[in-house]
Amino acid sequence: MPKSKKRGSNHQRGAGGQHRNVQPFSDEDASIETMSHCSGFSDPASFTEEGPEVDEEATQEDFEYKLKGFIDLTLDKSAKTRQAALEGLKNALTSKILYEFILERRMTLTDSIERCIKKGKSDEQSAAARLACLLCVQLGSGIESEEILKTLGPVLKKIICDGTASIQARQACATCLGVCCFIVTDDITELYSTMECLENIFTKSYQRERDTNGISSTHNTVLHISALLAWTLLLTICPVSEVKKKLEMHLHKLPNLLSCDDVNMRIAAGETLALLFELAREMEADFFYEDMELLTQKLKALATDGNKHRAKVDKRKQRSVFRDILRAVEERDFPTETVKFGPERMYIDCWVKKQTYDTFKELLGSGMQYHLQSNEFLRNVFELGPPVMLDAATLKTMKISRFERHLYNSAAFKARTKARSKCRDKRTDVGEFF
Repeated sequence: MPKSKKRGSNHQRGAGGQHRNVQPFSDEDASIETMSHCSGFSDPASFTEEGPEVDEEATQEDFEYKLKGFIDLTLDKSAKTRQAALEGLKNALTSKILYEFILERRMTLTDSIERCIKKGKSDEQSAAARLACLLCVQLGSGIESEEILKTLGPVLKKIICDGTASIQARQACATCLGVCCFIVTDDITELYSTMECLENIFTKSYQRERDTNGISSTHNTVLHISALLAWTLLLTICPVSEVKKKLEMHLHKLPNLLSCDDVNMRIAAGETLALLFELAREMEADFFYEDMELLTQKLKALATDGNKHRAKVDKRKQRSVFRDILRAVEERDFPTETVKFGPERMYIDCWVKKQTYDTFKELLGSGMQYHLQSNEFLRNVFELGPPVMLDAATLKTMKISRFERHLYNSAAFKARTKARSKCRDKRTDVGEFF
């Protein structure tokens, strides 16, 4: 691969006519550049970090300048450079609200994403699909997101149904299609069409119990999980009449997936069942399920699973989740969770809300808290009201000092070490089987 070009001549940029050397983006440093540059925008309080004051306007200009460079690089001939540019844009969109910037360039970005999904390989297609999700999250449920879905929807469906495409790309496209359709909720026809596309994928896992050849192989199970979770997300916004149809179609078949040898499929199927029961009981308070006794037996077995052939980590994860699922199915109970972000907090008190939160948490990662504070679309989804405006002085008083943070981390480390030491004691290993 040819070496990167020498630095160009100095360009006069910024206030005061300062001269800066502008280094062209290369394959090797494109992703690193974005990650390092965007890390400072992951938290609004970072602008009040201890140290010399920063010119926010100049910093924002420099940030947008880099983003424009990444947009240009999505058209590069090198696949590695295109993928790094997509990852750079993705990191930026998860760490900062860029509505105005994206609004002006949404057509260019959509065209670049479409080209990368059509002509790229597995990793590039996956990165492009994730970026498409983030574009819709930033733009919200307006006509701009509708245009993105109209352009990318057919391409995403084609990749999802293409058996020759990589599982990784099909998985990312399934999630992207579900999330984008969830955001653009006005077109009911598109909603039903998308759900049918996803159903055609994950229902293949139903046949596993009847086919000894294993149509739903371990290799395809990852795709089926993503399709099932995306379908479940869309079910939460369906009209009551459509929910009733889906209950009749899937409520008696989903328990078969609880026997899958993949722990993530078992958990996905269990959480979907809990959500279906929740929706059914909202429509009919005295909802009756014929095979309740058999289902609760399966759930109890999974909630107390002690099979030695399964990994300890998988068993712990499974038992924790299925205890909640069993309680939901048997007792109609949900363990309320509290999510804190800045001065606010949100209570997750039902399976519908949990499914929605988990989907966007997986997409936004560490940027979820920032988006809950500032993203109007997400705040509308979770009924949080308009964003709470805090001035720089308030943010500074809320931010703990580095010394206090060090003391807290040290105490947490000591407590964690003591807890793990007790768990490693052979005398407590007996508890693993209960």
